[in-house]
Amino acid sequence: MKMSLIVDGLRSDVTAVAELGDDAVAEVAERIATVLGRSAPTRILDVLSDAATELSAELPEGRVHVQLAGDDVQLSYVEDARVPAREGEGGDASARITLRLSEGLKARVEEGAAREGVSVNTFIIRALDRGTGTSRAGGRGRGGNRLRGYGST
Repeated sequence: MKMSLIVDGLRSDVTAVAELGDDAVAEVAERIATVLGRSAPTRILDVLSDAATELSAELPEGRVHVQLAGDDVQLSYVEDARVPAREGEGGDASARITLRLSEGLKARVEEGAAREGVSVNTFIIRALDRGTGTSRAGGRGRGGNRLRGYGST
């Protein structure tokens, strides 16, 4: 869907209201249309993201993905790749969280997932697993193979 079509429709509605009044009403309506033009895209994305999160919670093995490319918003279904559970952990992977990321960080996460050939969800789970100090390699935390201390020659 084109975001600009929705924003232009809102502006048109406000302009129609302006025609009902005098010059003062027209000026106020123009100001309102300008503010709507700037804030509406963000509000629309917030609504779509919340809807996607709610729908995703109902899906057994996937999620709804909201993607913005320029003026175009796309909703799609993404099947989640399962990450095998470690020994001693429940494998149901039913806990969900919502993250708000900067566009730059989101792009880097998507690039990393594409490089590794996994879903963004799997990529984030693996990064969190490594970052919490309980990586799969022998149960050691970060820097488990590093030498520490000082040396002299």
